[in-house]
Amino acid sequence: MKKTEANQLNHHVLLSQEDISKRVIELGVSITEYYKDETVTVLALTNGALIFAADIIRQIKCPVRLDTFAIASYNNRKSSGKLNLRSKPKLNVSGQHILVLDDILDTGLTLHSVKAWLQEKNAASINICVLLDKQVPQRKAEISANWSGFKIPDVFVYGYGLDRDEFDRNLPFIAHIAD
Repeated sequence: MKKTEANQLNHHVLLSQEDISKRVIELGVSITEYYKDETVTVLALTNGALIFAADIIRQIKCPVRLDTFAIASYNNRKSSGKLNLRSKPKLNVSGQHILVLDDILDTGLTLHSVKAWLQEKNAASINICVLLDKQVPQRKAEISANWSGFKIPDVFVYGYGLDRDEFDRNLPFIAHIAD
């Protein structure tokens, strides 16, 4: 499929830009109340969580340190079952309160592995916030999010940071591929 063809497809909007903006503000308030005046080290899982992270950290009203963790388990729109670690955080996480931001919780493999890595590095606390909690029949790894923006059905989604073959991350809404 050519780039121009991909951009001409009809998007089946699952979550509008307004829905996302409203929920991101609510999550920011809740996270701020939880951490109060503590410094929180936010780890955005890249590339998918970058847009979510940029929006939500502006809503968190306590001291924030920001870093990224480049890790993925997806290949060709499906979980490969294997993790590809591209880069670790640069900030020291030992003794820090960590908030992991991810775009979507589906198989649980990525977040489970990130949490285990942070535990090995002696993080003071580890919490997880995901924009989307996909309602899959059974997760491959036991993990849950402390905060989630939306529960969604088990469909392939893209937009607002999530890609469709590396395209459409820049869409301001979240769409799904209709069967």
